[in-house]
Amino acid sequence: EVQLVESGGGLVQAGGSLTLSCAASRFTFNGHGVGWFRQAPGKEREVISCISSTDNRTYSTTSVKDRFTISINNAKNTVYLQMNNLQPEDTAVYYCATAYRHCTTGLDFGSRGQGTQVTVSS
Repeated sequence: EVQLVESGGGLVQAGGSLTLSCAASRFTFNGHGVGWFRQAPGKEREVISCISSTDNRTYSTTSVKDRFTISINNAKNTVYLQMNNLQPEDTAVYYCATAYRHCTTGLDFGSRGQGTQVTVSS
C-alpha cells in the first residue's frame, strides 16, 4: 500500500516562499510520475505539477509555472515543491499523489496523503 506524507506547509505573507515535501513509504517512485495538487474551500481541485521519476521531466500548470518548482530525490523517495512569490490565491491544502504511470496518465488522487495547509496572508 502506498503511503505518502506531505509536510512543509504553513502561514506566510504574500511574496514569501515555502518548500513542501512528499515522502513515500512502502513504495518507490521508480517508473511512476508524482505530482502535487491543491484544494481550496469552494474551489475545484487543481493539479499543479508533476514530475517523472525516470527522466525528471516536469509538467506544471500555467498559474504556477514561473513560481513553483517540482523536484525529486529518488534515493530518498521524496518529491519537493518549491513555492516562491506566494499569493493569497495560493491558499489551499496541498496534496501529493502518484500518477497511474507517467505524468500524462493522470494522478491517482486516491493515493494522496493527509495534505499540508498553506495559508498566504495579504
